[in-house]
Amino acid sequence: MNKLFTGVWMMLILFGCAERKKEDKGGAEVAGKETVAMESDSSQDVKFPVYDFNGFEPMLHFDDDKTYVVNFWATWCKPCIAEMPHFEEINSKYKAKGVEVILVSLDMPNMWKSRLEPFVANKGIQSKVVILDDPKQNDWIPKVSEEWGGGIPATLIYNKDKRTFYERGFTYEELNNELNKFIN
Repeated sequence: MNKLFTGVWMMLILFGCAERKKEDKGGAEVAGKETVAMESDSSQDVKFPVYDFNGFEPMLHFDDDKTYVVNFWATWCKPCIAEMPHFEEINSKYKAKGVEVILVSLDMPNMWKSRLEPFVANKGIQSKVVILDDPKQNDWIPKVSEEWGGGIPATLIYNKDKRTFYERGFTYEELNNELNKFIN
C-alpha cells in the first residue's frame, strides 16, 4: 500500500511539474525563530536538514524584518531546474538587504544522496536547502497555500506584512519584479 501511495504521489508531482502561463517521521522542535529538524533513519547521512511538515511549517511564518522566498522544487523537475539560477541570483543580490531564499526539496529519500547532494554541489548553490519529507501532502499542501494544486515549481514570498503564493516558474525578471513588491 505504501508503494502504491508513493507511486501515486510521484505521478501527481510529475504531471504537476509543468510551467504554467498564468500570472511521524522524526518530529521537530521550535526554539524562537529556528526550526530544528529531528533526524530519522533515512536522514542521518544527508547534508541538508530533513523535516516533516510540522517541523518545516514555522519557516512559512517567520515574523521578523526579513523577506522570505520559499521555493518548492525537485531535481527531476525540468522547470524547477531551469529557474534555479534565478533564485541563486536573488539570494546573492538581496541577502544583505534582508532577503532569505529557502529551497525546499521535494525529492524522494532515495534521491537525497544520489541526486540532490551532487546537484547542489555541482551548481554551487548558496541558498539555504532543506528537505521536506512528509507523504501526507493532501494535509500540508493547503497549509502552504489554499491556492496550491500541488504542482511544482511553486514559490511563496512573504514578510510580516505581505504574503503571495505562485504555482509557476519564473524568469529572473519576473522573480525580481515580484520580490521588489515586498522590499520596496
